[in-house]
Amino acid sequence: MAAKKILMLVGDYVEDYEVMVPFQALQMVGHSVHAVCPGKSAGQTVRTAIHDFEGDQTYSEKPGHNFVLNFDFAQVKADDYDALVIPGGRAPEYLRLNEQVLALVKAIDQAGKPIAAVCHGAQLLAAAGVLEGRKCSAYPACAPEVRLAGGQYVEIAVDQAHVQGNLASAPAWPAHPAWLAGFLQLLGTRITL
Repeated sequence: MAAKKILMLVGDYVEDYEVMVPFQALQMVGHSVHAVCPGKSAGQTVRTAIHDFEGDQTYSEKPGHNFVLNFDFAQVKADDYDALVIPGGRAPEYLRLNEQVLALVKAIDQAGKPIAAVCHGAQLLAAAGVLEGRKCSAYPACAPEVRLAGGQYVEIAVDQAHVQGNLASAPAWPAHPAWLAGFLQLLGTRITL
């Protein structure tokens, strides 16, 4: 298996599990992951939030960890990466206001490179205009944005994932086994036991 170079777009109050687990798991299988945040450099941190499903009308939110960035956003070029990961949480709602972030998402998608988006990550895909005519799962509260962007929202169980073309998407972190497996297939990663 050829190791891939993966870009991960994060920001303050990214969902804790949705940044920590993929960041570590993708490196564990041999890929290189650059976790970046606009306006921040390698060694700086973003704060995370832990979102849980406890029977309320929506998720609850608790303080998470400080996640250390390992690359400078200012040095990121879409051509340097083989794939993109967009974790959820509250970060996508304001990252989608950054034109450089949207340009990165568009360029990676236009090149047909694998993209993995979970939970509110669909907000970045919608804002970048890459959902037209595509199916995408996300946290249910993001369904209107997927539809308004011309996409078809895929309603699936919270522990399931949807893969279509170069896009692996899922509703939330309970889908990590399915979501990461789908993304690894898009990357051409083979794991044998």
